[in-house]
Order: sequence, then C-alpha cells, then structure tokens
Amino acid sequence: MSTPTAVRLPDSTALVVIDAQVGFDAPSWGRRNNPHCDRNIATLVSTFVAAGRPVVYVRHESASPKSTLHPQNPGNALKPYLQEHTPDLVVTKTVHSSFHGTPDLDAWLRGRGVSAIVIAGITTNHCCETTARVGDNIGYEVWFALDATHTFDRVGPDGATMTADELSRATATNLHGQFATVVSTEQVVAAARAPAARAKPSAE
Repeated sequence: MSTPTAVRLPDSTALVVIDAQVGFDAPSWGRRNNPHCDRNIATLVSTFVAAGRPVVYVRHESASPKSTLHPQNPGNALKPYLQEHTPDLVVTKTVHSSFHGTPDLDAWLRGRGVSAIVIAGITTNHCCETTARVGDNIGYEVWFALDATHTFDRVGPDGATMTADELSRATATNLHGQFATVVSTEQVVAAARAPAARAKPSAE
C-alpha cells in the first residue's frame, strides 16, 4: 500500500464539520457510502482539538417539520462523538453553504486570522461541496477531507440512479484543483500534528 502524499496545512487552518447530525442515520435517506465517515470525522476533531487548532461545528435546521433535521426533531442533534468536545464556534444554517448561517462564519474566521479550512461532514455533494466552493470564492484555502464525508444514492433527471460512491467521485473531480485540494483524513491528521513553523530570529 502506497504512502499518502504529505500535505502542509497553513498554521492558521480551522476544521469545519458540516451537518454531522443524528438525522442522517435515518433509513429514509437511502443507501449511503463510506461507513468510516463518522470515525474519520471524530479523528479529525480530536486531532484539531489536541493541536489547539480552531474547530467549527455547523448544524442544519430544516424548515420542514417532516424533516429529520427540523429543530424540533431528535435528528437535529449533533452526533454523540461531536459532543465529546466543545467547539470554538457552532453555526446554524438553513441553506447549503456554511458561510450563509448564523453567526457569520466568514467574519468569525477572519477575525481570528484563519486563512484556510478543512471540510468534513455530510453530505459530500451538497453542503460540503457547496461550502468548499463558496469558501474558495471568498478567498480561503480549502482542503476537502473526502473520506470524512459521505452521501447517498440519488436519482437524476433522466431517471437513472447515481450511486453514493459515484457522486463522491464526481465531487472530488469537480473540486480538486479548482475549488479545493482533496485529501484524506490520514493526510490531514499528519499535517495538523506537525509542529508549527517558527519564524527565524532576526540577526542583531
């Protein structure tokens, strides 16, 4: 098995965990991919917390009372493993982009000098991909931890079903080299644990 290519995260990098909510475990969503997604998200969170890097949780609140993600339904809750840590910020949103929620994610990141984000969460091709695109468009360096996301099979306008794996590959292809750098959890963990670069002392 080949060793993954090493990546270097900027020192000012935050982890943004999108919509890792109990409601996505409901059978009504259909067949999903990547059974290791939750384990990988948990690994990223614990790594960033241990490294003293910012961690942001994003929670979706559906307007439909029938949705598992409606705020009055149990499915709106964050997954239990996220509750083992206290994030630096919790953003609530009603649309796909995490940059269009409350509080203002962009203002919060810039106020802390954050220039890069690692994206993980649910679902790959909806809120995670949208957040990556918007993040790149407004000036962030975006790292997309593909194996720390998952999605579901989806029927297209032609009536054909694209599998969750196919949709995940399509997202990776759309984003990589355009809106983000697609990486693995292993690559991000290694980079996040690396010691921060220290400025060389000036000559006196």
